Amino acid sequence: MDFFNYRRRESSVVRIGDTPLGGANPIRVQSMANVSTMDTAAAVEQAVRMIEAGAEYVRFTAQGEREARNLHEIREALNARGYTTPIIADIHFNPKAADVAALYVEKVRINPGNYIDKARKFETIDYSDEEYDDELRKIRERFTPFLRLCREHGTAIRIGVNHGSLSDRIMSRYGDTPEGMVESCMEFLRICRDEAFDDVVVSIKASNTVVMIRTVRLLVLTMDAEGMKYPLHLGVTEAGDSVDGRIKSAIGIGTLLADNIGDTIRVSLSEEPEAEIPVAQKLIEYINVRARGRFITAAPSRLFDPIRPSRRKTRIVDGIGGDLPPLIAPEIQTCRNAKFIELRYDDLNDTTINRLKTELDTVLILSGKHINCTGEMRAFMHRLLDADCDVPVILRRDYSENDPETLMIKAAVDFGSLLVDGFGDGIILNNTNDSETPSKFLEDCMLSILQATRVRISSTEYISCPGCGRTLFDLQKTIAQVKAATSHLKGTKIAVMGCIVNGPGEMADADYGYVGAGRGRISLYKGKECVLKNIPEEEAVERLLELINTFSHE
Repeated sequence: MDFFNYRRRESSVVRIGDTPLGGANPIRVQSMANVSTMDTAAAVEQAVRMIEAGAEYVRFTAQGEREARNLHEIREALNARGYTTPIIADIHFNPKAADVAALYVEKVRINPGNYIDKARKFETIDYSDEEYDDELRKIRERFTPFLRLCREHGTAIRIGVNHGSLSDRIMSRYGDTPEGMVESCMEFLRICRDEAFDDVVVSIKASNTVVMIRTVRLLVLTMDAEGMKYPLHLGVTEAGDSVDGRIKSAIGIGTLLADNIGDTIRVSLSEEPEAEIPVAQKLIEYINVRARGRFITAAPSRLFDPIRPSRRKTRIVDGIGGDLPPLIAPEIQTCRNAKFIELRYDDLNDTTINRLKTELDTVLILSGKHINCTGEMRAFMHRLLDADCDVPVILRRDYSENDPETLMIKAAVDFGSLLVDGFGDGIILNNTNDSETPSKFLEDCMLSILQATRVRISSTEYISCPGCGRTLFDLQKTIAQVKAATSHLKGTKIAVMGCIVNGPGEMADADYGYVGAGRGRISLYKGKECVLKNIPEEEAVERLLELINTFSHE
């Protein structure tokens, strides 16, 4: 990983219909349908909308063999209308559905957490080495025939690990760790390598952007150590909607793209699928231009750990730095007793560093004009780290954007990729081209970036899936209702999940959960524990509030 210059990671090429992935191919954009896979007409119409918006792959859920077979009908209907965009089948819990789907679609996604392992019950199982190896043999015995079937039909696969659906087996041996998520993936990749099956794409996703970034980095290092060059699919699962959903996705995906990692992306928003495409396209466009920038000469700090970065240690100056939460622009303006000095990477030399170390009332404002500002600002921070310079640093970026969505995406990438690595005691976001940009919008963006990077919590956090054919209630309407009822609960994390696939697992990162249990029925969770089962949908939001109030007064 080159943290300073954009040179996309070398990866192997995967054949996916007429749209190959990896290698020198462009970073591909994809999305996923949220209508029933059995409703062929609705599925085709939604697929067409996604394709017309720019989706290069379209994914459908296939809960069972019946849905998997109907993918053939969807494929034929799209072909008849002149759309050859590859279809991806999304499989959970049902290997037989994966076998059927492989006959009809260009790619099948399987989840290692529930492909062979039993459904997660959050039980700790004490495996001997022999028992654990026996479980691995069972995976190999079931997975190998699937690979041979895919080879026969020219079907690619994605090994897609989700933080929310790690198996009890993996959790019992590795815990809820990046190492466990990576091992869940590597178990299947090693079988692919042994079978010489190369049409494999890999992903590791989480709703927590910090966990997602660190785990994907570890996966790449692990694959490199074992000589694997499989292409990477990137996404932040259950990112949510609106500003927060876009910012979480831009931070998670954008940071890894800035690390040169990523061959295809999906921005998961709790909105209509076609709304995801422009966000993904803007992300890719913003990263791609960095390849044209002048080379940044820099080296990673010997003190920096990309898998477990810690916040850079700084002195406190007028309420800025130390262990204090990072500030945003309006708050920084009130700091009257600090001496602010603004620098760029080209200004940094031994004399400047000595001044920053000895003038103890100084706060540094770091800005940049380089086309790859992330790389340049990273280089600055790594040099400060090596010099043991503890000056507090405010990150500043000035943009010239008329489109609010583009502004928040760029800001999330630039600030987020530094904050997740422990760099920054505050942020200043300016937009010089649009005098109409409300200051409240800029403040909300800054606070959302700080919250998404887990360095400052200032509001309720929502973890919500984008919905798919498994969702049995109006997800967008429900999210709006839950937000209206709970937005005052600063620091509380609430998950709204369309179904049980990732529900309990992602709920482990949330305080409370609202999960679809069946048509018109909802189950409510406290953490990963289901406390109310199958209650009527029309009562669910009110019952969720009662549940929160009950526990908040204990």
